[in-house]
Amino acid sequence: MLPTGHATDPAGHEARRVRRLVAGAAIGNWVEWFDWYAYSAMALYFAPVFFPRGDTTAQLLNAAAVFAVGFVMRPLGGWLLGLYGDRRGRKAALTLSITMMSVGSLLIAVTPGYAQIGVAAPAMLVIARLLQGLSVGGEYGASATYISEVATPGRRGFYASFQSVTGNLGQLTAIAMLLVLQQLFLSAEQLAAWGWRIPFVIGAGTALVALYLRRRLIETESFLLAQRRGTLQDWRGTWGLLRHHARAVAIVVGLTIGGIVSFYTFTTYAQKFLVNTAGLTREAATAVSAGTLFVFVLLQPAFGALSDRIGRRPLLIGFGALGGLLTVPLMTALARANDPWVAASLIMVALVILSGYTAINGVVKAEMFPTPVRAIGVGLPYAVTVSLFGGTTEYVALALKGAGHEPWFYVYVSCCIFVSLIASLFMTDTRSRDLDA
Repeated sequence: MLPTGHATDPAGHEARRVRRLVAGAAIGNWVEWFDWYAYSAMALYFAPVFFPRGDTTAQLLNAAAVFAVGFVMRPLGGWLLGLYGDRRGRKAALTLSITMMSVGSLLIAVTPGYAQIGVAAPAMLVIARLLQGLSVGGEYGASATYISEVATPGRRGFYASFQSVTGNLGQLTAIAMLLVLQQLFLSAEQLAAWGWRIPFVIGAGTALVALYLRRRLIETESFLLAQRRGTLQDWRGTWGLLRHHARAVAIVVGLTIGGIVSFYTFTTYAQKFLVNTAGLTREAATAVSAGTLFVFVLLQPAFGALSDRIGRRPLLIGFGALGGLLTVPLMTALARANDPWVAASLIMVALVILSGYTAINGVVKAEMFPTPVRAIGVGLPYAVTVSLFGGTTEYVALALKGAGHEPWFYVYVSCCIFVSLIASLFMTDTRSRDLDA
């Protein structure tokens, strides 16, 4: 008999507990990516404040260089927070990650411009972006590990898909906030003078809310069990264990290459591609990109739940085979799509295929590693691969277009996806793996 007032439905109580823990981690992930994308969304307005010398192009290049600095920091964040999460706990890593993001956003929001403090202004911007780069670099491994470890074993794919949902919502929210400020509240002059700071103030404030939620999370049973067993490692032991799991590390890299290049191609770069190659207006391209990204967000839980029924490997193989075969014809047709609805339909086909990777990419990697190296095993290989391949996707695309060989980029994306197919063929299905073993 349970005491009076206690839940009489253990299964229902456990489900609510899991949803609360997953929500605490996922909401923080949403805030992290909103803060990250707010930089690129507002760069047009704040670039002259921090880099007043030169023309608009030079100012944007300086802002882009600082953005790239944040990208370069992601592997370091994956390494440091991965080690921290495997040594001090998943909750500790999630808390540290959101703290760094909050401080970075607040720094951008309150730093005076070049006219007030000279070169200290861009220097502070660089410091803020370094913190944000470390934060998002560590966030992926920490949140993927936490969500995978607290989720109900038979529904890990479904719950883990919300990491992808909230990451994409962060990007959508940043774009939506810019549009709202532009269309409803502020003039271009007000945005340039002070309005660009609003998203960073909001980002810092919401990060503090996420920090509060994450501090209320409980540590995962998997980590506590490893702690009781005495199997946690210092950094030297961690590297030894990673070498022992070199095959899993290689599979993480292989899966990420195709997944991240495809993701950046059909989400971030697609908007520029529709304008520069297909000939759509900027407004139409923005509408197509935002609309398809919203539908893409809705697909993630469905694909995550499907992986709980049929396994992770079939979805990954489906992504690798269909993506590898159809990317070239899809992008060839997209280049000729002068109608927004046709363009949206073609991009949605690509995003449906991509969902076979994005919905489960965090959980399948977490399931490959034992508890003592799970956070760094997921976070570090992913962060390095994203920096090398994801961070260069647009550069490769634009360089090949400038050289007059744009179709070669389609082939490049297809080859990257085939790398993911090879990785998925060499892995075993992880759906039923015991994370505490």
